[in-house]
Amino acid sequence: MDNFVFSNPTKIVFGTGVEMQAGTEVKPFSDRVLLHFGGGSAVRSGLLSRIRESLVATGIHCVELGGVEPNPRLSLVREGIALCRREKLSFILALGGGSVIDSAKAIAVGVPYAGDVWDFFDYSTQPATALPVGAVLTIPAAGSESSSRSVISNTEMQLKRSVTTDLIRPRFALMNPELTYTLPPFQSACGIADIMSHVMERYFTNTRDVELTDRLCEAALRTVIVSAPSVMCDPCCYAARAEIMWTGSIAHNDLLNTGREGDWASHAIGHELSAFYDAIHGAGLAVIFPAWMKFVYRHDLARFAQFANRVWEVEMDHFNPEKTALEGIRRMELFFHSLGLPATLSDMGIPDDRFAEIATKCTVRGKGTTGKFVKLDPKAVIAILTLAK
Repeated sequence: MDNFVFSNPTKIVFGTGVEMQAGTEVKPFSDRVLLHFGGGSAVRSGLLSRIRESLVATGIHCVELGGVEPNPRLSLVREGIALCRREKLSFILALGGGSVIDSAKAIAVGVPYAGDVWDFFDYSTQPATALPVGAVLTIPAAGSESSSRSVISNTEMQLKRSVTTDLIRPRFALMNPELTYTLPPFQSACGIADIMSHVMERYFTNTRDVELTDRLCEAALRTVIVSAPSVMCDPCCYAARAEIMWTGSIAHNDLLNTGREGDWASHAIGHELSAFYDAIHGAGLAVIFPAWMKFVYRHDLARFAQFANRVWEVEMDHFNPEKTALEGIRRMELFFHSLGLPATLSDMGIPDDRFAEIATKCTVRGKGTTGKFVKLDPKAVIAILTLAK
C-alpha cells in the first residue's frame, strides 16, 4: 500500500426532501448566490422554484444561470464568471448532475483569477483561490458533488480537460434519490456506467497489498450491478435509487483510491471522444472500458481473474485463469448491453477516421503516454479504439 492523505470535507445531506435545506446550508457562506443549472427539467419539475424559495426564505439574493449542456462548455463558464463579477456573487449553488457541478466549479476558480479560466485546464497554472460551491444532485453519475475535479469542454479547440484542486470540492451536497425518478432510462444507464468506470479506474492498479480497498471497490461494483435492474424496471424504486446515488459519490470521493495508484486511460480516451463528437461520457466509457480490458488484461491476469470472480461471480478456473478473466469481461459487456448502452463506437455513430488524432491528443500531443496500469502510447490507444469500433 502506498502512503496517502485522505481528506474529504464535503458535507453530505442525504434523503427525502433535503433539497429544501438549500438556504440553510448556503447561508453560512454567502447571501449573494449564483444558482447554476442545466435545461428545462429543473424548471418543469418545480425543483428550481423550490430551491429559489428556500434561498429567498433565508434572506439570500440569487441570480440564475441555466443552459449547462452535457460535456459542459467553456463559453458558458466564461459567461458565469462575468455574471458573478458583475453581480458581486460570492457562492455558486449547482443544481443538476456532473456537468452542472463541473461548470460551477470552473466558474468558482475563474471569478477571482485575473487571467482566462482555461489557463487552469491547459495546465498553465494552478488555482490559488476559489469561490465556495454547493450542490443539489439530480443525476448520480460523475461523483462531482464530493470530488476535487472539474472537467470542461473547449469546443473551439476540440479539447476536454480537467483541473483538480481541493479548492473546488463542494462545501455540501444535498442528495435526494427522489430527484432521480424522472431521469430517462438511457441517462440512468449512462450514469451507472460512469459510476462503475470510476471504481474500475481505481481497481486496476499495480499497487500491491491493497486488499481493503480491493474489497471496497468490489462492494461498490456489486451494489450497482444488483441495484441497476431495479432502477431500469421501476424508476421510482427509492431503495435502488438511493444505493446508486450514494455509491456514485463514494466511487469518486477519493476513498476507494487511498493507498493505491489508479489508471484513468479509459477516461482519457473517453474525454477525447466527447471533445471530438460530443459523445455522452457514460456511453463512451461503456464501449471503451471493455476494449481497454481486452488490450491490457494479460498485464495482470490474476487481477482480472479476481475481478471476474468477485465482481461478476465467475467460477474461478485455477487451471485456466485467462478463461476466467475473459468471461468477466464478457459478462460486463452483457450487463452494459442489458441497460441499453452501446456496444461499439459504430453504435454511437462514431467513425474510425480520427483515431490517430484522438490518440495524439490523449497522449500529450503524441509525445507521452496515458494510463498507469499499462502506459499506452498512441499506437496502443489506436489499437483500443479499433477493438471498440
